[in-house]
Amino acid sequence: MLAKDRILAVDIGNHAIKLAEFAPGKGGTVELVNFAVEALGLASEDEHLRGQYITTTIQSILRERGIRPGPAVICVSGQNVFSRFVKLPPVDKDKIAQIVAYEAQQNVPFPIDEVVWDYQLIGSSEEELDVMLAAIKGDIVEVLTRAVASAGLSPELVDVAPMALYNAARFNQPETHDCTLVVDAGGRSTDLVFMEAGRVFIRSLPVAGNTITQQIAREFEVSFDQAEQMKIERAYVALGGVYKSKGDQTTEAIAKICRSVMTRMHAEINRSISFYRGQQGGSKPARLILTGGASMIPGTDRFFRDKLGVEVDYFNPFENVPIRDSVDTEEATANICRLGQVVGLALRNTLTCPIEINLMPDTIKAQKAFRQRQPLLIAAGAGVVLTLAVWWGFYRQMAGLAEQRFEKVNREAQALDGLQRQLSRIGQEITAIEGDVESLLDLGPRRAAWLDVLEELRRLLPDGMWIRRIERLPAPAQQARTDIAPGMTGMDEGPPPEVRLLISGMAWVDQVASDTAVIRFRDTLRASPLFSDNTQIRRQPPPGPVMREFDIELVLESSL
Repeated sequence: MLAKDRILAVDIGNHAIKLAEFAPGKGGTVELVNFAVEALGLASEDEHLRGQYITTTIQSILRERGIRPGPAVICVSGQNVFSRFVKLPPVDKDKIAQIVAYEAQQNVPFPIDEVVWDYQLIGSSEEELDVMLAAIKGDIVEVLTRAVASAGLSPELVDVAPMALYNAARFNQPETHDCTLVVDAGGRSTDLVFMEAGRVFIRSLPVAGNTITQQIAREFEVSFDQAEQMKIERAYVALGGVYKSKGDQTTEAIAKICRSVMTRMHAEINRSISFYRGQQGGSKPARLILTGGASMIPGTDRFFRDKLGVEVDYFNPFENVPIRDSVDTEEATANICRLGQVVGLALRNTLTCPIEINLMPDTIKAQKAFRQRQPLLIAAGAGVVLTLAVWWGFYRQMAGLAEQRFEKVNREAQALDGLQRQLSRIGQEITAIEGDVESLLDLGPRRAAWLDVLEELRRLLPDGMWIRRIERLPAPAQQARTDIAPGMTGMDEGPPPEVRLLISGMAWVDQVASDTAVIRFRDTLRASPLFSDNTQIRRQPPPGPVMREFDIELVLESSL
């Protein structure tokens, strides 16, 4: 929670910037003071210039709306963020960060030093901890934050759009206990946010408003911009079956395209609901809330009400958030489906929110900390100069006394000779202790070898697979040597026992579809110089509807 008198919230979407100014209200709420929604106007061939377009668009909003620059909280599209919900065994609080860091290395599909990541505990029981991981490529978030800073704003934190939307929904509908599904249909992606008492789950779908625009462009052989305008002016979701036409052939064709895309989205939503219920232990949604620009296509609410058989409403982020009289109510109503995220961002300044992810890059944090310390550093520099001047005067005064004290120091030095002899004896004792330490340091390579084993496993693990558990198996019983006479000692008793590990893993069926994937993984392990050809598959049951399991007995090439 951040404490500010004025709150600037910036939602950086794929096609538009939503910027809003809030003022802290009573009871931890916020009040909308000013806002604007402005398209980026970024063509696909200019994607490498996204940062410049963001800077220009924000500057245009600040200038046209008369908003003063200042500290800002920002959020990025959920499409750019990798999120994963994992279950961990219960551990002490001081070890949670360590085990989550290990899980992040296992789950994030990029080198961990190339991403900015954070986590949130979203539930716990005596048996497990529910953790949400969020990670974004470092170069992506740095482009976004530097673009915001170039526009004159000072980024305070970086949130994720669906998580900010969840905070806004929880604040505006605190009495929701049954499972509620928030569907945020944007331009490039659709974010699903499952809300349930003590539980949250987020997933992004690739089907969204641009999918409709692209199909219109192909159907009518027009440019993307022309197709987007046709969608804005004529689109609605057609009814199923035989129904009376509402317009000309072009409008009807667009309506059928909308229904086709919404049908694909419905299939993806059903799949996500099944995953949420099966893998996350959630309930079937009793209510669906629509938001986002694509959800404003007429007939969308009726379509999902018919398909899912649940209550369908549109999300109002201002149900418990007042709007100042100076704000154009008609404009706010027209954009109400686009402002949920900025409300969630503003609440981060006044409340402790259910999800508080921060993906601010370390470089930006360091620059911000340096700017905050600049006045202190200047004052410290002046203090150093003053201190040196005082010491110089003191030194000149003391120089006259140096000769008088020299003889006294010589006498004290002779007294210290006895201490020197004592120190010599202590040095001999230290030498003996160092010998003992050297023997202990020999254990270091063994620890490093285990780290090499774990790193090799992570490197060889295919996409879509992960390791749930690693345990060491007991060494196999050694056969008796029949060529050694009784009573003989000091002879070679054979090689050390093999080190065997049991790896229990899982894989997504939709990413690892082949039954031979585990076999190929075993062969890859055998090919590694760290593992023996004795490595074998212990168990590979038939795959389930969502994931498959496997156990591999991993034999190390050398003993640890």
